[in-house]
Amino acid sequence: MAEFLIGGVSACGATLFSNPLAVVRTRMQLQGELKSRGTYQRHYRNVFHAFFTIGRVDGLLALQKGLVPALWSQFFMSAVRLGTYQTLDNLGLTTDTDGNVVWWRSIVAGAASGCAGAFVGSPIIMVKIQLQTQSTSTIAVGHQHTHASMTQGLKAIYREYGMVGLWRGVSGAMPRVAVGSAAQLSTFAISKEKIRNLGIFPHNSFAVPVLGAMVCSVAVVTFMTPFDVVSVRLYNQPVDVRGKGTLYRGLLDCFAKIFRKEGLWGLYKGAAASYFCLGPHIILGMVFWDQLRQLYLHTGKDSAK
Repeated sequence: MAEFLIGGVSACGATLFSNPLAVVRTRMQLQGELKSRGTYQRHYRNVFHAFFTIGRVDGLLALQKGLVPALWSQFFMSAVRLGTYQTLDNLGLTTDTDGNVVWWRSIVAGAASGCAGAFVGSPIIMVKIQLQTQSTSTIAVGHQHTHASMTQGLKAIYREYGMVGLWRGVSGAMPRVAVGSAAQLSTFAISKEKIRNLGIFPHNSFAVPVLGAMVCSVAVVTFMTPFDVVSVRLYNQPVDVRGKGTLYRGLLDCFAKIFRKEGLWGLYKGAAASYFCLGPHIILGMVFWDQLRQLYLHTGKDSAK
């Protein structure tokens, strides 16, 4: 249970800093939805312009829209994701007999734990995205939902569409987090091991997890961004009376429509914002996770004495 709690708390710590960037990323990913380049008004030209525009039009507090569900979703999702991965690692399922990380085992463990975390956190992630999208009409992008808060949004969705409605869009979230988690956890473990083996830093140096997290952040953004765009679109799309999406039928349909209408670049919309968001989030989250685990293990050894 401690491994799960450490995973959830470390992700929440990172989210406090990265949520404004997540708001920017979400809006840039929805901008020009299913429209060819040059045929729509670009409210957000780049990351910095998006920050300025949101702060000027919607107010500075708008940059923290969806913070409450962001914290809760990260707590539940990362508690399951990181806790499951570390449990598998503790059982020796990601390493060889000498204790060295086996890349394919680490990737499989990361993907499996990511799927589990995404499924658990999906309802709150959906409401988070819909709250982050809410904006003044002059700079609005994507479908505008009318939730007043996380709890009101969850209640409204359940009341109208039942339990199935709460997990709408999970088909996009699970591949997204599976790919991101596999890239993140495998590259973090391998990078940290390689950096430590170089002998440049002391064994327990703070620089080792920081450098490992920087490497894994690049891998995550590269591989996960297309799935991230698709997941945001599936969660935010309008629905019919039966709770079915009116723009996309599912994961593959969303991929196909974005590629056909917006081109390959459409799948990488907001890539710069993604790195500015996911980069610090991953680096902070991984470092918090690593240091909290070290503190937990150190405390356990002292108690044993």
